[in-house]
Amino acid sequence: MPVRSLLLLFVALIFTTPSFVQSQQQQRLSSSVELLALYSLRASLGLRSRDWPRKTDPCSSWRGVSCISGRVASINFSSLRRTRLGKLRPRFAVAGLVNLTRLSSFDSSGFALPGPVPPWLGPTLPALSRLVLRRSSVAGSVPSSLSAAANLTVLDLSGNSLNGSVPPRLGRLASLSVLDLSDNSLSGPFPPEVARLGRVSVLNLSLNVLSGPLPDDLGRSGALTVVDLANNSFSGGIPSPVWSLPGLRVLDVSFNNLTGKLPMLVPNSATNLSSKDAILNVAHNQFYGSVTSDLGTVFERFGSVDLSGNYFEGDAPVAANVSVGGNCLRNALNQRSLQDCSAFYTSKGLSFNGFSQPNATHSSDSGGGHHHRRLAFILGGVLGGIGFILLVALVLAFILRRHGRSDEGQRDVRGSVAQSGSGPSPPGRVVMNLSAVGEAFTYDQLLRATEEFCESNLIKHGHSGDLFRGVLEGGVVVVIKRIDVQVVSKRDTYLAELDLFGRASHVRLVPFLGHCLDGENEKFLVYKYMPNGDLSNALFRKTSGEEEGLQSLDWITRLKIATGVAEALCYLHHECNPPLVHRDIQASSILLDDKFEVRLGSLSGACAQEGENHQNVITRFLRFSQTPEPSVSGAPSNSCAYDVYCLGKVLLELVTGKLGISASNDTDTNEWLDHVLPCINIYEKDLVTKILDPSLIVDEDLLEEVWAMAIVAKSCLNPRPSKRPLMKYIFKALENPLKVVREENSGSGRLRTTSSRGSWNAALFGSWRHSSSDIVSASAPTREGSSSKQVAKSDSQGSGQGAEMSSNSHKRPSKEVFPEPASVLRDVED
Repeated sequence: MPVRSLLLLFVALIFTTPSFVQSQQQQRLSSSVELLALYSLRASLGLRSRDWPRKTDPCSSWRGVSCISGRVASINFSSLRRTRLGKLRPRFAVAGLVNLTRLSSFDSSGFALPGPVPPWLGPTLPALSRLVLRRSSVAGSVPSSLSAAANLTVLDLSGNSLNGSVPPRLGRLASLSVLDLSDNSLSGPFPPEVARLGRVSVLNLSLNVLSGPLPDDLGRSGALTVVDLANNSFSGGIPSPVWSLPGLRVLDVSFNNLTGKLPMLVPNSATNLSSKDAILNVAHNQFYGSVTSDLGTVFERFGSVDLSGNYFEGDAPVAANVSVGGNCLRNALNQRSLQDCSAFYTSKGLSFNGFSQPNATHSSDSGGGHHHRRLAFILGGVLGGIGFILLVALVLAFILRRHGRSDEGQRDVRGSVAQSGSGPSPPGRVVMNLSAVGEAFTYDQLLRATEEFCESNLIKHGHSGDLFRGVLEGGVVVVIKRIDVQVVSKRDTYLAELDLFGRASHVRLVPFLGHCLDGENEKFLVYKYMPNGDLSNALFRKTSGEEEGLQSLDWITRLKIATGVAEALCYLHHECNPPLVHRDIQASSILLDDKFEVRLGSLSGACAQEGENHQNVITRFLRFSQTPEPSVSGAPSNSCAYDVYCLGKVLLELVTGKLGISASNDTDTNEWLDHVLPCINIYEKDLVTKILDPSLIVDEDLLEEVWAMAIVAKSCLNPRPSKRPLMKYIFKALENPLKVVREENSGSGRLRTTSSRGSWNAALFGSWRHSSSDIVSASAPTREGSSSKQVAKSDSQGSGQGAEMSSNSHKRPSKEVFPEPASVLRDVED
């Protein structure tokens, strides 16, 4: 008999001796077979003795092990770590589970189990009701044999590298209530058998490459409350039974190829249930038709509706909870072009009525029509002349302002707004129509919501206005910004922010609900309340000691926050036209909802990137007197590269737990950066542990993600703006952090040297040579926001990010993982 088996048998005998039994509590492991099975797991997975200590009862002393009646009922690896030896060759080695015949729950969330799911896992564990392998580095296909686990109620395989199709046999799991296969690489159709599961309440297949139509039986069982099919390639329409689900709270089919008209929800006692938390997201598909007539009670049933990126036509909805950007709607901003809309409706065999209002009744008097046309030409000429004069006046004012020759009276020029239906604006004032930019609240409504702006509802004094918490009459919790327009620095910030919300619409921006602009001295903007506040409050906390530490949010949440910020900035930099610069990226501007999803705030300072000649007229008018020269006197730069730099500091906050780095540019901060950045190296992972937040508990795989984020942060902090990566590459890297540091299909530990300069990985590492040397050697005054002439010169030469960096081409990224130019690799090695 092998020595290990004899040792395990000896330990089992110790546990079963009478003297040992008397010394233990009543809840103890009574099966020697299961004891051997647990020790087998301990050895095969390389678990630490501090988690599963020897000579103790597993039921009472082993972390993550729970027993019922002296038998193992549950195992949870999510908080366990491997020994140093166990980390060298981690495997999905769980053969010991075979002998745990009463095991009902197995959870390995965040614990690496590289390899395929064992095919015996379902058939040999008859009592298994909960199987969670979320973010466990599982690969291969989903085994059909899991269908043999007849008592399974929860199956969560999300966040892995599973491929192949979804087995039709999963439809045999009649007791299943939660099925989560999201964030993998599954392909093929949606099996009808899975759609017919009668007890499933949560169905999540998002972030895969599934295709084909949705099964007609989807939703027919009536138990579904959450349906998330986003980010796939599904086609066709949404099955009608889905709309009749009585308990539906989340329906997300965004980023697919779905089409057709959305059916009207028939109001009845079973389905017409409204909820402020209910979500409908059909964004970025090919749905069409009239919003107001086709969708019926949708806006009342769901608290949040996203219709953006489709082809809806007609009048835009007036509901504040609806996002409609990128459609073919009238009276709405940021819509598709007439050519795009017409081409789409023509392809469907339909006619598009354009963006004009429906035809009014025409007069039968031809002479009267001729007279009206003459008046129209005359009026057009007059208005055109006035517009030309205004344009000339604006240009002259801009020139005078830039050369410092404007007097105090000229600084009083500011934009005005025109509500829908108001008369013509007097000459010399910029007109903005706010009919489609949120709801118009009255001052009395806001007084009641905030209890007359009492101090107890004051959240903080922001740089653009005071923020108050309020509750509207319908129970909606909001944040109200009160802006004193008598203060010169805040005079036009509200107009600039309204202009931004009128042109930009994205789920990662703080939801804007409305405004109150009636007062002459005070203006108010209303936003949706974020339960978790901002990043500085939600992520950091003051300990009882003298030092300040990071609140114990897990790494997965931190990575989720970092990715959300990058996604928001990617939208502003690359999807808005012209590109928009936030200019105030720091922890306090990153708002977090109840699920720690990022909603970017502090947008009052956002502006078009410097050098864009096609800026919006209103934005140019509001910004020319406020925009400083880049990197002079510590002022923010109007370039996307400045946002990238600020994001780099936020990423370091998440990695290190150092409080306040993103909000500071002082000497202490720069000295801290000079100390930290040398600990980030693309070839030495262990160095990053020197700066890792001590409150973080990460295994080997998660440590690689930390390392990857640190590498991205260092690239962002390159003192030469032209060498910083574009935000779209940063977003891609944070979405796939392990791909930043891991090598695919190679035996060496180095990055691949195949040449493909168009890859996002090369875009990050293309500047690594400079961020590895320049940052360390740069003195504090040469950082972003300093008054150094050298940095100002760098900004003037290449700080704009409207074009690609010189080290990148415009080719599409190859399908190889991390192609790295050989020349760049040699530079790094040198």
